[in-house]
Amino acid sequence: MTKPAPAKYKTTNWRDYDAALKARGSLLIWLDPAMQWYAPAGGKAGRQPTFSEAAIQFCLSIKVLFGLALRQTIGMVESLIKLAGLDWQAPNYSTLSRRQQTLTVRIPARRSQGGLHLLIDSTGIQFLGEGEWKRKKHGAEYRRQWRKVHLGIDAQTLEIRAIEVTGNGVGDAPVLPDLLAQIPADEPIASVRADGAYDTKACHAAIAARGAEAIIPVRKNGQPWKDQSDGARVRNEALRAMRRLGPAIWKRWSTYHQRSLVEAKMRCFKLLGERVKARTFERQVAELQVRAALLNRFTQLGTPVTVRVA
Repeated sequence: MTKPAPAKYKTTNWRDYDAALKARGSLLIWLDPAMQWYAPAGGKAGRQPTFSEAAIQFCLSIKVLFGLALRQTIGMVESLIKLAGLDWQAPNYSTLSRRQQTLTVRIPARRSQGGLHLLIDSTGIQFLGEGEWKRKKHGAEYRRQWRKVHLGIDAQTLEIRAIEVTGNGVGDAPVLPDLLAQIPADEPIASVRADGAYDTKACHAAIAARGAEAIIPVRKNGQPWKDQSDGARVRNEALRAMRRLGPAIWKRWSTYHQRSLVEAKMRCFKLLGERVKARTFERQVAELQVRAALLNRFTQLGTPVTVRVA
């Protein structure tokens, strides 16, 4: 039996998408003159921060976007402020490093329309530090360390809606409830698509608690669960369907393959760097969250609209 020819797709909004791609290269799209650059008075005793959270995130966005060191980042920020005709001061590199450790990164995202279809996956990001140094000292057989990035994206807008950063010793399944908790409680979740690593009772229970449909393939040699919870019932129905139709047909029938969109987003995530430059865990989390904010900003500028052609 010959393999069917792959489907072909055509972009219908090429003019708008071409303009969006060019806008991604604009330096000044990241600098909003209406931004509150300086921190407001906190009304507390002690020294108050000079720069706002938005200003620190802007500087870190430039650092991540262009892969710069801290001092070079400050130099570019000063140049952008001058080009924009603003009289703002730029933070020095030590202030930027210190504030990165406690920064609450704002990740802009649009609310889903009619119900969120969440796609979940994880990937590893290398980092410089003790793990890398020990590997070089003790040889290639020393176990390497990396940061694990867990993402949840909207299947409609392709924006990152949830992100968690853990060590490589943390599995995928335990993080799913934390990802779901990042979605506002008043925003309905229609479905959650994830791979077989999330086929656990805790994951199905967390998805059922949000009233969402779990589209998760049952692991190989999986057996029916005996409890009668909503999550177990949905999982057992998926198991019966897979046994009847086969895994390949079930994945097509259940639209499981939409999960490939989150894998494409992971590739975009790594295009901003195969490793993080920060040395401490808190700063690494902030750096990776800034990446998510950058990717969402790119997505909001415009995405291709494709249709299948014969």
